[in-house]
Amino acid sequence: PKAEPLKVEKGTITFENVSFKYSPQNSIFKNKNIIIKAGEKVGLVGFSGSGKTTFVHLILRYHDIHGGRILIDGQDISNVTLESLRSNISLIPQDPSLFHRSIWENIRYGKPNASPEEIIGAAKRAHAEEFILKMPEKFQSLVGERGVKLSGGQKQRIAIARAILKDAPILILDEATSALDSVTEKAIQDALQELMTGKTSIVIAHRLSTLSGMDRILVFDHGAIVEEGTHDELLSLGGHYARLWEMQAGGFLPDTLDGEEESEEEY
Repeated sequence: PKAEPLKVEKGTITFENVSFKYSPQNSIFKNKNIIIKAGEKVGLVGFSGSGKTTFVHLILRYHDIHGGRILIDGQDISNVTLESLRSNISLIPQDPSLFHRSIWENIRYGKPNASPEEIIGAAKRAHAEEFILKMPEKFQSLVGERGVKLSGGQKQRIAIARAILKDAPILILDEATSALDSVTEKAIQDALQELMTGKTSIVIAHRLSTLSGMDRILVFDHGAIVEEGTHDELLSLGGHYARLWEMQAGGFLPDTLDGEEESEEEY
């Protein structure tokens, strides 16, 4: 009742003594304090279940916290409308949701009143136009239920085009390039770098090399941020992040340490 619309002028995100648990036995965060500055590019790393996905889900208010406050530009997100909160955030997930409609409509979902020029421009910047124009119906091609007629990389490019079109001040990338081959990923990384310019950006990645250009990396372990700094600073510490870097297989971080059970946190 009486929720106000969120007004984002800068995009500063603040966690003030935030506590959250999925169950009495499964406490994830306890009195967490963190500030992500306006326009800052922040990477999140850690094993599965360490709290990375929960961190961004709390910003999107998929769950309500049990203590403390989450603020965006000084406004408590529990007191603003969900529509205004989520309209100010672009999310590119690992497995994007597509509707059984045309590619055109799926891209336009990011901005329903977008002009044709804006939709085509977003597709170009996401490097999606190149495969769209090869399809029989081009932009009017139907993608199938949940996008089954497209490859993982093609679906991801549609999701990226959506985010480019939406142009929200806060951007969250959750394994956004994991489904792409290395050549396509390089092209899309360039598009994502452009998209992140001037936006508060939070990037979850298991391929740690994709975080080397972040302003700051937060290293999660069992709900705590155990280290933070740039890629080079964290490597020089020789701590948890350096260990993760050494453990990568084929460029990707394993889900867990050998013999360590996964938490239920990310499910």
